[in-house]
Amino acid sequence: MVRDELVGDELVVSAPSRSTRKRFAAVVVSALILGLAPGIGNSVSAAKGGKKQKNTTTTTIVPLTTASPATTTSTTTTTTTTTTTTVPSATAPIAGAPVTASSSSTNTKYGSLWGANNWSRTTFESLTNTSVGAKQPTSMTDVVAQVGADDMWAAGYTGAGVDVAVIDTGVASISEFSTTNVFIGPDLSFESGIDEVAGLDTYGHGTHIAGIIAGRTPGADPLDRRPGDFIGVAPDARIVSVKVADNTGAVDVSQVIAAIDWVVQNRHTGDLDIRVLNLSYNTNGTQSATLDPLSKAVENAWKHGIVVVVSAGNEGISSFGLANPATNPHVIAVSAAQLNPTFGWTNPIWAPSGNGKRNPDVLAPGVSIASLRNPGSRVDVEHPEGRVASDARLFLGSGTSQSTAVVSGAAALLLQQRPHLTPDQVKKILTETATNTFQFEIIKGNGVIDLSAAMLRDVGPSVQTWKPATGLGSLESARGTDHVTIGDHVLVGEYTVTGARWEPVAWVAASESATAWSGDDDWSGSTWSGSTWSGSTWSGSTWSGSTWSGSTWSGS
Repeated sequence: MVRDELVGDELVVSAPSRSTRKRFAAVVVSALILGLAPGIGNSVSAAKGGKKQKNTTTTTIVPLTTASPATTTSTTTTTTTTTTTTVPSATAPIAGAPVTASSSSTNTKYGSLWGANNWSRTTFESLTNTSVGAKQPTSMTDVVAQVGADDMWAAGYTGAGVDVAVIDTGVASISEFSTTNVFIGPDLSFESGIDEVAGLDTYGHGTHIAGIIAGRTPGADPLDRRPGDFIGVAPDARIVSVKVADNTGAVDVSQVIAAIDWVVQNRHTGDLDIRVLNLSYNTNGTQSATLDPLSKAVENAWKHGIVVVVSAGNEGISSFGLANPATNPHVIAVSAAQLNPTFGWTNPIWAPSGNGKRNPDVLAPGVSIASLRNPGSRVDVEHPEGRVASDARLFLGSGTSQSTAVVSGAAALLLQQRPHLTPDQVKKILTETATNTFQFEIIKGNGVIDLSAAMLRDVGPSVQTWKPATGLGSLESARGTDHVTIGDHVLVGEYTVTGARWEPVAWVAASESATAWSGDDDWSGSTWSGSTWSGSTWSGSTWSGSTWSGSTWSGS
């Protein structure tokens, strides 16, 4: 997974969660970076003096059948989701179909963008704010023209040979991915124990994001587009999908960290060549980026040669700071913009602001993006208003999740053009050639990416000299105010989603050496197997009292 919005014109989506082998769906209060509107749900609006008012959400977990996602209810209390997960071997092609959603949800944690749960605070509700600007969908044809991707296509660069890891809610088996090379990595979500949906997107966010990066209508030619063709920014790039969230979007930060470690460790496994990592996900944790383990994880991926593109959050200008892990200065932090025919590039009201020291690096289109719909997913069923009436394949989404996907596709194009580029050089090219939007720098960063200029920009050696992250801070603080729960137990404190105690020193050493994963089911001493989540494992004092107080995923 970052808050996205899919509502009416746009829909808001939330972060993914996991279900145990016992088929429990954990409704987690995480915010996958789908575009969550400021002041709603998990989003945090700043009070006077820059202090943030925290809203916490509690979620109830109910049994999940393979045919319908769990019913969720939420109140204004802290929530955490824990579930059992088994990491399947990462070699299977897309197969199966998304489950049919037939449950209702009253979760309002993630506002008007596209969902709830750390995936850009996406809650899949209608967006009623008319000040965003555009009433019409922004097609991918518009997007590729606005950022100059079509010029790179014309020069022969379509992302071929570049693998883009997408840590999100999975990818659906739909025709627009049938000619796109998709590699299904491990399923670390709460649904990993359900064979029918393992690796598949049952929520809808991951499909939307992957479509922006590399979706493609069967037979579509980037150089000879037909009316109705859907083509992502880098249509010949390969998507490496790592599913961390379930049909409710619930996910714990430890799941995301584990997924990042998997990507780093397997970046060159077999025929993989992962050069880009898309993370349309954040938390509202305010821990120093130097100490925060999620920040450390993305920086570690960067230092292993992967261009990490993260959403900046959707908390609005009053946020006075980017969402975690966009606070890490090494990675590319992306905010959203919209091209207005009268006023030029503008920023939606939910776009975040930096604090003057750490601002967004670049902007990209992120309002009412018409990307791929996942029929039968939770977002699709609960928010039919997000569907594009003229094209049943498409769904509207707004948020920095979407703009992040645009930049990930752009990075793939540059890396095909110049495979020798380092992450620091890719960042330098994109920031130095961006189009000035004339807003304050804390909002615009360096401006909107411009691939027409970027493809022509020479770049010499470039090394960022920021203070390195240690990752020795608190896992609980990395969660922010959102938590996942299973039964009556809330996942809080210095414990991972598997129930293992968080050992930062040991994790940092393993993560830096790209050895955090041992085999298919052991991550940093935590076992991702169904038996780990048996009732007896989670009984007793381990889950009681203040030990489990803490935070969960909040999205951008």
